[in-house]
Amino acid sequence: MSTNRVSVAIAYTNGTSWVSEGWWNIKAGACDNLVRGPLAAEFYYVYAMDERGAEWKGKAFMCTADHEFRITGRQDCFVRGFDRTGFFEIDTGREARNWTVQLTDPAPAPVHSGP
Repeated sequence: MSTNRVSVAIAYTNGTSWVSEGWWNIKAGACDNLVRGPLAAEFYYVYAMDERGAEWKGKAFMCTADHEFRITGRQDCFVRGFDRTGFFEIDTGREARNWTVQLTDPAPAPVHSGP
């Protein structure tokens, strides 16, 4: 688990359009429910950033905002006044009713000592 406070956003399709939501601020080492009730989609998308700037991201681009948001659609983010952020995909399986994602601290960059 992350040793820093993490801000998390999620995205999913509701069957007719894409929805992105955030931010949940989760304390270091804590767990929180971001989706209430049974899962409605097989694929969910997550983006997270800790208070020191480390990111958990991917190549599925969704719209986000600086403050609490719920945005419908993933196209034309900048034109609509939003940021465009890369989320990573989670395949929960076709029959999953719940799913847990654990964010672990990114590995530190290797230290190179030159001659």
